[in-house]
Amino acid sequence: MDDSTFQEYEDEIQALEEEIRLLTEQYEEIRQESTCFSDEEILESIKSLRRETQGETKGHESLSDLEAELESLEKDLSFLAALTGFHFTSHSKKTVEKTQDRTVQKYRLSGRCHSLSFQLEFQLLEMPNNEKVSAVVSDLSIVMDSREDSNVSKFVSSTEEHGDLLTFFRSISTYAEWFEHRKRTFLHFK
Repeated sequence: MDDSTFQEYEDEIQALEEEIRLLTEQYEEIRQESTCFSDEEILESIKSLRRETQGETKGHESLSDLEAELESLEKDLSFLAALTGFHFTSHSKKTVEKTQDRTVQKYRLSGRCHSLSFQLEFQLLEMPNNEKVSAVVSDLSIVMDSREDSNVSKFVSSTEEHGDLLTFFRSISTYAEWFEHRKRTFLHFK
């Protein structure tokens, strides 16, 4: 075997080792981001679920009632997705800090609104206040394919500065709907 063939194999081995290293890092990041539960919490959840399905817990008389309620909830979710245009493809929640006075959680959401895809990452600070819980959004980061529209980029930057998720969802819903209308209109004239 000549040196050039040997070098090609060495290069391929190094590339595969690098790919394995990157995939291992991604796996570790994903594993750390997901909310972890102890064995005791998992067992308690299983016991609770069994009690609910065996008895008349929470007003459900049988497993068929639970299935009917699940079907109803799925229909409601489908209706809301059709109404708003939002389809969430992934989400994760990680508790960063939890004390008696406050809870800080980090959220990641991915999805699309009509044909526009987006990714959100933010922290939610929850503090109990008498009988209410106040929540504050911070470290909001929005990634969107804004195409050639600089107004969308300006809007995203402004929303990130103010940490206003409600405005983002309301505005992007309207924009994405009209974006679809404009796209169909331009295709019609081509």
